[in-house]
Amino acid sequence: MKRTILLLGLIGLISCKSDKKEEASSEEESYTIPAKTEAKSQVDPELAASIKRGKEVYSDLCVTCHLPTGKGIPGTYPPLDGSNWLTEKREESIRGVKYGLQGEIEVNGETYDNVMTPMGLSDQEVADALNYAMNSWSNKITNMITEEEVSKVQPK
Repeated sequence: MKRTILLLGLIGLISCKSDKKEEASSEEESYTIPAKTEAKSQVDPELAASIKRGKEVYSDLCVTCHLPTGKGIPGTYPPLDGSNWLTEKREESIRGVKYGLQGEIEVNGETYDNVMTPMGLSDQEVADALNYAMNSWSNKITNMITEEEVSKVQPK
């Protein structure tokens, strides 16, 4: 079963690379650890570690379609930067990364109808990738996704 999932992930990655491409802008990929909200509060070290691990997952698997800037490819691959999907559809976001996503979705008022194949990630890798995306570019969603939360999300 795991081989099948990994094979599907590789096929998806290959098909993603063969689809319409847009050169990544010269902007560097970046994420910001959330700023202190109070003088005495500190950034959650667990979230910071997850974001760091998630950057590696994103760089390996997600960057091809969603680009280093998180802006995606209009009409083909939805943006993650400033995505209302990430802010409003937490469970659907987890399900999409964990099991893949197929069919029509609307992100920031634009319709996308493509296939995101499952990448064969562990629950921790899913959480890390999402924590990275949710805290990169203009995104500041510090309500951390945990491995336990991901493990509870089932396919539809």
